[in-house]
Amino acid sequence: MDIIGLLLMGLVVGAIGRLLVPGRHRLGFLGTMAVGVAGAFLGWWIGKGLVGDRFHQHPWIWATIGSILIVWVVTALTTRRARTRLR
Repeated sequence: MDIIGLLLMGLVVGAIGRLLVPGRHRLGFLGTMAVGVAGAFLGWWIGKGLVGDRFHQHPWIWATIGSILIVWVVTALTTRRARTRLR
């Protein structure tokens, strides 16, 4: 897969991941693409570990799962939590 295909797949998978994770996501166009590409690599790693040789049958599903995990982690790390005052 060439670099343009990887970036387009990352954009699509990142957008799907953002749609499936509830909450506000402070990611722009490039952030969505980066999350999708990172999610594709994470999904590749998880898919290879879990199903081995059958991984190549459904690469988009594994990439979407990886993207959802990355979006969830980014959202958890960037969401401001309400501080409680000690009196």
